[in-house]
Amino acid sequence: MDQKTKSKNIALIILVASLGYFVDIYDLILFSVVRVKSLKDLGVADEDMLSVGTTIINSQMFGMLLGGIIWGILGDKRGRLSVLFGSIITYSLANIANGFATSVTAYTMIRFIAGIGLAGELGAGITLVAETMSKKNRGYGTMIVAGVGLLGAVAAALISDHYTWQTSYFIGGGMGLLLLSLRIGLVESGMFKETTEKNVQRGNFLMLFNKWSRFKKYLCCILIGLPLWYVVGVLITFSPEFGKALNAKGVLDAGKGIMYCYIGISVGDVVAGFLCQLLKSRKKVMLIFLILTAIAVLIYLYAYGLTPDNFIFLSLLLGFASGYWATFVTIAAEQFGTNLRATVTTTVPNFVRGSLVVITTSFHFFKGQFGIIQGAMVVGFACIAIALIALSQLKETFSKDLDYIEK
Repeated sequence: MDQKTKSKNIALIILVASLGYFVDIYDLILFSVVRVKSLKDLGVADEDMLSVGTTIINSQMFGMLLGGIIWGILGDKRGRLSVLFGSIITYSLANIANGFATSVTAYTMIRFIAGIGLAGELGAGITLVAETMSKKNRGYGTMIVAGVGLLGAVAAALISDHYTWQTSYFIGGGMGLLLLSLRIGLVESGMFKETTEKNVQRGNFLMLFNKWSRFKKYLCCILIGLPLWYVVGVLITFSPEFGKALNAKGVLDAGKGIMYCYIGISVGDVVAGFLCQLLKSRKKVMLIFLILTAIAVLIYLYAYGLTPDNFIFLSLLLGFASGYWATFVTIAAEQFGTNLRATVTTTVPNFVRGSLVVITTSFHFFKGQFGIIQGAMVVGFACIAIALIALSQLKETFSKDLDYIEK
């Protein structure tokens, strides 16, 4: 492949991965944005809104846990491209089906299927970008994917403001199906092709558990991502409830909160990406952003008497502080060999997303023990402390050569 063709392929891979992740995040966040109005339409009482919403979110996250394993293994066995587009087809069709849901049961089941589909796109896209670009510049590629992709949450908030929740799901499904037209011309990862010609195990999920050093590394890759989903899945998603506890001067809009939080995350991802290139270190940047997250959580949980405008600022702050998603996923991709890379890069972010089940369950437990503010404080700082410990156990991977296999 000549340099011009290679550059064109890299640009196309980044475009497809970015847009795929854009629709991925749109779908992933849409339920949180339309939670109240969609459940009201389905006849859920106000006092059951929180518990039913949590059940549906957990169903989606369980789907992502299962899907992460399935797509990850397929990514190393069948190729990154097949997973990239297979996952897009799955979550797009689930989105469309969601628009036809007429009961909480159907809603819950479809979110589970959507979760399975949502589990594959990011891991496959990041793996393709990391393996195709040079080791010096791949951080820019993953930064673009995350920066563009996370704006899907902004689109979800804006679209849901102007259309019914059903139409919002239809639009998400349509955008995903349109992406399939970009499949023509994409070339599979050269590193993956080389592994298919060697007698090595590919996509063996159990290899992540049969060696302590490898399992420890895998577990740490997951744990460093916990604070981000705590911020989005607890502090922002349940902001109307936090608003009441903080004596807010007005109702806090979770949809707007998610939109501005993800604007902050997108900006944070870009800043984190540039800092990685500047400092030539991903670990230092992760440390900076974890400390910023702790500060932002404290400010939010002590913001008594805040106004809806204050809440928008705090959503931006929380998003920016936790805007290390691209850095976190890139670290996971760089930690493992080509024969396990897709498995790791796909399962790690989905296990982090799936950890929201544990985080929200813990939050509900401690909320009952100490109240909503103190309960959120306990869970939040537990997540941050765990992430800091996990980060200290990982090796620096900036500019690491990725052309190797796990034995």
